[in-house]
Amino acid sequence: MLALGVKNLTLDLQADGVLVMTLDRAAKRNALNAETIEELVTLFTAIPRAGVRAVVLAAMGDHFSAGLDLVEHHKQDRSPAEFMHLCLRWHEAFNKMEYGGVPVIAALKGAVVGGGLELASSAHIRVADHSTYFALPEGQRGLFTGGGATIRVAGLVGKARMIDMMLTGRVYKGAEAVDVGLAQYLVEDSLATAMELARKAAQNLPLTNFAICSAISHMGNMSAFDASYAEAVVAGVVNTQPEARERLDAFAKGTAARIRPTT
Repeated sequence: MLALGVKNLTLDLQADGVLVMTLDRAAKRNALNAETIEELVTLFTAIPRAGVRAVVLAAMGDHFSAGLDLVEHHKQDRSPAEFMHLCLRWHEAFNKMEYGGVPVIAALKGAVVGGGLELASSAHIRVADHSTYFALPEGQRGLFTGGGATIRVAGLVGKARMIDMMLTGRVYKGAEAVDVGLAQYLVEDSLATAMELARKAAQNLPLTNFAICSAISHMGNMSAFDASYAEAVVAGVVNTQPEARERLDAFAKGTAARIRPTT
């Protein structure tokens, strides 16, 4: 069901419920054309009800994504209304990722640029390798972000840094990219680490993951007063779920796994 009509992505649903979703336009540096966006909308609509416990978003070739397919955009010669509706489909896809309630871990490499950064910023965890670089070159190309960067990238790095990236073409990579919030991990093999993290997340109860990967984003859109109320309601539902009793019982008996810092 998940693979129906998919041309620009490869899918591998593993036995533990981890879905490896791979951008498959390496010849175009995984630029996002309109068809790919429609496939993302379709897949992230289906994923929450398809038994998927976590998603690893990966990419073929040397680059995660160079962003909007500028060749397609140039050839289409879209009207303002047509491009506005295309942007709305990008928002639809990325909102379904962020708010769908299933953990999405992005395995980054090479270019994470423009719309590619908008896609990556919609994931819940971003893992970069040492080849990864982040940029928003719209200013130099006579463009403006249309896939949520003003919301998500600004939320990660702050308004001033995002404006700097767009105005000057500033590129972030390595430890500096992690320090400003563009990625949470910097590793040798981003896919291997993303798989490890996804498998950990997949062991959590689905309702707990749903709250973590949906409610927190919703609460971020609320006033502090409303968010505190919503948090209490979500905690009331999640923290009393029957499936949690076995885990709480193990904690009470001292048999649950202890929390230890990694070395």
